[in-house]
Amino acid sequence: MGKKHDDKVLAQNKKASHDYFIEETYECGMVLSGTEIKSLRRGKANISDSFATIRNGEAFIHNMHISPFEEGNRYNPTDPTRARKLLLHKQQIHKLLGESKRDGYTLVPLKIYIKNGYAKLLIGLGRGKKNYDKRDTEAKRDATRDIQRALRERQKVAR
Repeated sequence: MGKKHDDKVLAQNKKASHDYFIEETYECGMVLSGTEIKSLRRGKANISDSFATIRNGEAFIHNMHISPFEEGNRYNPTDPTRARKLLLHKQQIHKLLGESKRDGYTLVPLKIYIKNGYAKLLIGLGRGKKNYDKRDTEAKRDATRDIQRALRERQKVAR
């Protein structure tokens, strides 16, 4: 048997770490149609504008765009941004519901990947950053980048 693609990242939300402090992450499955998973495996997904909610004890992801599969059949879903159900344990859903009700917290999709042949979504419990937090994070990142650059230059001179 061939080796399956393990932890191959198909889509990533790069703005999430810029806009939110991610405090906890949860791995969950998704309810997808057959043609959606084919399109997802080709990397035709976008989660940059998506968000997760919990309604009636079930978790859903909204605004996740999966392009229709070109060679799809007549059962191909017509709405690429439809709400899709997330598969989590009941205890996780209850914990996320309580945490996301707190002021300033939201459920942010972080990345979609394939694990053991199944499409998984990593969602994070995020607290929104203020503008000064974003500037502070950017300044720290720039400082570490400058330090790394200086260390590399020093190593080149030493040789």
